[in-house]
Amino acid sequence: MVGLKPPEVPPKATVKFVSAGMAACIADLCTFPLDTAKVRLQIQGEVRIPRSTSTMEYRGVLGTLSTMVKMEGPRSLYSGLVAGLQRQMSFASIRIGLYDSVKQLYTPKGAESTGLAARVLAGCTTGAVAVTCAQPTDVVKVRFQANGALPESSRRYSGTVDAYRTIAREEGIRGLWRGTLPNIARNAIVNCGELVTYDLIKDALLRAQLMTGETSTKGMWPRTIPIPMTLNPWLCPADNVPCHFVAAFGAGFCATVVASPVDVVKTRYMNASPGQYRNVLSCLLALLMQDGLAGLYKGFIPSFLRLGSWNVVMFISYEQLQRALALPRP
Repeated sequence: MVGLKPPEVPPKATVKFVSAGMAACIADLCTFPLDTAKVRLQIQGEVRIPRSTSTMEYRGVLGTLSTMVKMEGPRSLYSGLVAGLQRQMSFASIRIGLYDSVKQLYTPKGAESTGLAARVLAGCTTGAVAVTCAQPTDVVKVRFQANGALPESSRRYSGTVDAYRTIAREEGIRGLWRGTLPNIARNAIVNCGELVTYDLIKDALLRAQLMTGETSTKGMWPRTIPIPMTLNPWLCPADNVPCHFVAAFGAGFCATVVASPVDVVKTRYMNASPGQYRNVLSCLLALLMQDGLAGLYKGFIPSFLRLGSWNVVMFISYEQLQRALALPRP
């Protein structure tokens, strides 16, 4: 299966903007339980104020998911989904949908191709802008995912709207933007890890024509028959689902490796009670004193399972949605 063929004319920025938000929501629906498991593992063992008497313990990804289903019911796996979808529609649309447009702004006029520096700058820019706009939805999502670990009588929020209101009332408007700086750092890193890596791997695959599906029967192993690049890269026969899958998988792994430490600190700081940490640095120091360097990679396996699978679903959906929206209407 190669999916829809690339259009003759590259999609417009508005098509990419809408496609990115829709694709991210599809990916969230498929991978949200893994994200919830990641959050639970990241906050496990955290010294809370006031101290919790809960002795619930999570062991591994499957252990965490099965414990949640047994103790809280299957719906707990999707706790915070509404806020998560709100976040993706506002967040992914900006950081992914506008990446190509911003990349062109950083590319010098007359350049034959976009350099690595322009790609990294574009990833950092769209990631930072997206966080600034969508931070409240991220705070509410994290709080909901962590909320289910508390006894029912101690849960802080009854619904998504109640969470927005309660946080604004008890912590002020600034509470909805809690953890913005670590989140900007995380998403600048993730954006570069995802988009730049995806961009580079996809470019390399297209140039090498490795995913055309046409092979030679000569020799011991099938070999790809090189096909000359067309003038329009959107018409390249290798620009298909297998190519997008390989590029997305590599992007998910790179993003997880570089972003896990910031992600753990961000999750703990967002979920903290008022006064628990003076700032992001004190949260980081508390984590290092309690768990050492290994604490920075708490929940790495669910992070990779989630981010890797999320990238695969998102990028394949994104590429196909762009093409579907660009099809000529009767």
